[in-house]
Amino acid sequence: MAWTRDELEAAFENYQKTVVQATQTGDWNVFAEQFTEDATYLEHAFGSFAGREEIRRWVTRTMTAFPGNRMPEFPVSWYVIDEDRGWVICEVQNPMEDPGDGTEHGAANITILHYAGDNLWSHEEDAYNPMNFLSMAKKWCRHAEKSGNLPDDAKVWLEKMANVPG
Repeated sequence: MAWTRDELEAAFENYQKTVVQATQTGDWNVFAEQFTEDATYLEHAFGSFAGREEIRRWVTRTMTAFPGNRMPEFPVSWYVIDEDRGWVICEVQNPMEDPGDGTEHGAANITILHYAGDNLWSHEEDAYNPMNFLSMAKKWCRHAEKSGNLPDDAKVWLEKMANVPG
């Protein structure tokens, strides 16, 4: 089905506003509610999820634990819209909060969304190199530790990842 550019722009704007709301409140259920009941989600480090409830379980678990819970925003750098097919493709920045020394740490991913109508999405894929995120999060932890700001959950995560190259 073809969608109008205006509808796709409005739906994508709503998607971005919902991500801001979830980040600010810590309630990632609102993010999951943007998907159809039978939506699919492909995440390059965590795997595939089928259905809104699987997406909800994954996103609430992931974004409320380190390193997701230390990412205060997810700004979109650019996007393109395929109005004939209902696709929105964008680059999303994933900056970490200040580790306490003013350094900046972050990585980007490409998000691919398929629109289903009524402000709902039937598919999302987050494409990125998980090793880039691992390396970035480890560097953030080292800076936070040197600054005396390493949170307990990040310390536990870093201990688990210490022998993983990256």
